[in-house]
Amino acid sequence: MRTLLLLILAGIFTGVNAQTNDSLSNVYLNSADNQMLNTSRLTIGGYGEIHYNQPLNSGIRNNGSLDVHRMVLMFGYKFNNRTQFVSEIEFEHIGEVAVEQAFLQYKINNYINFRGGLLLTPMGIINEYHEPTTFNGVERPLVDKYISPTTWREVGAGFSGTYLPASLKYQVYVVNGFKSFDGSGTLSGKYGLRKGRQKGAESFMSAPNVTGKIEYFGVRGLNVGLSGYFGKTQSTLYDGVDKNDRTAIAHADSSVVGVSMVGVDARYTTGGWQLRGQYYYAGLSNTGAYNRFTATDGTPNDLGSSLMGYYAEAGYNVFRGLEKKYGELIPFARYAYLNTQNTLAPGISRNSNNEKKIITTGLTWKITPGAVIKADMQFMKSEADNAWSKTLNTGIGIMF
Repeated sequence: MRTLLLLILAGIFTGVNAQTNDSLSNVYLNSADNQMLNTSRLTIGGYGEIHYNQPLNSGIRNNGSLDVHRMVLMFGYKFNNRTQFVSEIEFEHIGEVAVEQAFLQYKINNYINFRGGLLLTPMGIINEYHEPTTFNGVERPLVDKYISPTTWREVGAGFSGTYLPASLKYQVYVVNGFKSFDGSGTLSGKYGLRKGRQKGAESFMSAPNVTGKIEYFGVRGLNVGLSGYFGKTQSTLYDGVDKNDRTAIAHADSSVVGVSMVGVDARYTTGGWQLRGQYYYAGLSNTGAYNRFTATDGTPNDLGSSLMGYYAEAGYNVFRGLEKKYGELIPFARYAYLNTQNTLAPGISRNSNNEKKIITTGLTWKITPGAVIKADMQFMKSEADNAWSKTLNTGIGIMF
């Protein structure tokens, strides 16, 4: 019996290793990962995208918009084989400058890395893989704009790593949270949590938040992720409050919202097919008190008690087998749904403009692994609309 058990365990271990070797292509890399894998001491990289957006609403003439949407420079430095620094500096719309990542990583062992600094929140797909060559469509999915507000990054520290024998990749961080009050309310039904991102710019923290993600890549062609974010929003009203002053604490508490967000995502490739999808749900607590506290001219705010969104996408590489000569040509279609007022606290009015359906269909031509040309047509309809709005989008993108 003991010999049989050892043989079974050996077979399982061998199978897991073989499966892991087959599935290493399912471990996706973004710009920061590429920087850290580079063997040079000093590394330079970047990505960028230029867009043209033309509304095509029936009977209405609108100017198109041309925009150097973002140009990003990345600088990394390897102090030694264990210690690295990665930074990402973004120029948006020519004039806006922001730091999207700036973190130090220390390799503890083959399975555990310590990270500290300005970190991307590991929710879903796009927040970590937002370079234009990593997704279909000229613009990032709206679900990733309003539910999990890309590009979402905060200051914090934690651990990351990959455990190849089990085909698992993980991240877990303690970070500062969204700001919900800094003299006025920042969260709303229209924008959800988006305007609460602090982005590492003179951020403040009244309570720590926890976020993490685990990915499984043990099946050929498949990567499945489960992510979460839990904590409370941050408020400047806690500054200088006496811990024994119950009235002051209750006043400050009305400016805070509890956030519990979960996400599930999957990416699957087989043959020429490229499939992906994700689902987000964010439950918010204390929204009734918050909406009353942040009322404008006596009218309560309309932040939802939950936000929900999802999308499903399918594409096919028609140049399969000819990639070295022609790159990848991928016709694709994506259906998305989002609702930033999925549920509401009693007494709050629903705005039907905040529930949207989006259909995006188009063409992605990856002429080489680091350069892409895109075009798509986006159809969008809120519950308040009688017809679908249409927008033609085209763009180019690079990543190196």
